Amino acid sequence: MLNFNQSKAPGQLKVAMPEIVLLGINHKTAPVELRECIAFSDDESINALQTLRRQQNIKEVLLFSTCNRVELLFVTDDKARTIPSTKEFIADFNKIPLEDFEDALYIHEGDEAVRHVFRVAASLDSMVLGEPQILGQMKAAYRTATEVKSSGVILNRLLHRTFFVAKRIRTETGIGDRAVSISYAAVELGRKIFGELAGKTVLLVGAGEMAELAVEHLIRNNATDIYVANRTFETGVQLAKTFKGTAIRFEEITGALEYADIIISSTGSPEYVITRDQVKGVIRKRRNRPFFFIDIAVPRDIDPRVNRLTNSYVYDIDDLQGVVDDNIEDRQHEAIKGERIVDEAVINFRQWYDSLEAVPTIVALRKKMESIAAAEIRKTLQSQKIPDDSAPLIKKMAGSLINKILHDPTVFLKKDGMVGDKALYIDAVRRLFKLDE
Repeated sequence: MLNFNQSKAPGQLKVAMPEIVLLGINHKTAPVELRECIAFSDDESINALQTLRRQQNIKEVLLFSTCNRVELLFVTDDKARTIPSTKEFIADFNKIPLEDFEDALYIHEGDEAVRHVFRVAASLDSMVLGEPQILGQMKAAYRTATEVKSSGVILNRLLHRTFFVAKRIRTETGIGDRAVSISYAAVELGRKIFGELAGKTVLLVGAGEMAELAVEHLIRNNATDIYVANRTFETGVQLAKTFKGTAIRFEEITGALEYADIIISSTGSPEYVITRDQVKGVIRKRRNRPFFFIDIAVPRDIDPRVNRLTNSYVYDIDDLQGVVDDNIEDRQHEAIKGERIVDEAVINFRQWYDSLEAVPTIVALRKKMESIAAAEIRKTLQSQKIPDDSAPLIKKMAGSLINKILHDPTVFLKKDGMVGDKALYIDAVRRLFKLDE
């Protein structure tokens, strides 16, 4: 744990380091109704950070608020007081009794706080494993903290390492590969059938939410012409405007099959909207160009026998869910690699953090050496007949000696030489050189 409050012998200075603490609530610990109550808007986040940074025991603080989580990451030199006061702050700021959400809060300290931040950024803790949005949201939260000047040396270093770790996990593992939503799985299958989706024509039948999402993904993959057929033509017109497409009447679906490459259907019809005979009748006119049917309706909109026709590929909701389940399993296997990278990063960050504990002692030791050297140089220059132009050379030599003498002790104190309780080594140095007198 990153806990440096070590006890010293009587009369000695207490070597202490502030602690990293994370307090939060997320989709695993609370329903959306509760998360909404304690969420912070962008403006509220700024106000909250400005208020928190003025608290005596909070040295640095960052606020991260999304639809799935609200987390406060802070550096404090008195967690026993800061944790309860931070809980009360959340309650007061959002005007909600603490008892309404306290049981849903989780608290991570030291190594576990660092590990949690790394895992969140790498989307190992997300509702959808491997989703990329979380990293951008964390970068925005950090940008706000830097603008408000509520982050400092420790959180700056932690967040920079966080972004590096998240990028490394996405690069070195397949955690972000393969679709894990029904709509995107449909697009992935379409890419396998056509090779690429650029220039393909899409026919949307009905107005189901998942079907609309699939169309949005297709547009992002450069599908061009979008046609919308809906039983209520007015609704179809409005939907077509959303996609900058063209509305057609339901009766025109058969004609549209002659030029559509990808057909997405999601209606509430109790009968098939597209039959085998309809598709068979236009195959020759299409000159055997492949069809890709995405049937997201329940009950199904597309006659499954279409799948037996030449160059016709039909996937229903169960097929797509099977693809998603397989892809989720693949991502979970890749997440194991991600966890290993996180563990390694936590160790590396702790080593850097540990080095901060020795810095005050190293600085005090150097100041004492420089003070002694300066006094001796003055005494020598006053008592000996030394030319005035030699004084700078003597001072330069003294500085060089100090650097060489302190090099090995500095390296030792920072990381290389200390095994076990670092406080014992630091205490010994402070005693030997009387740095606390």
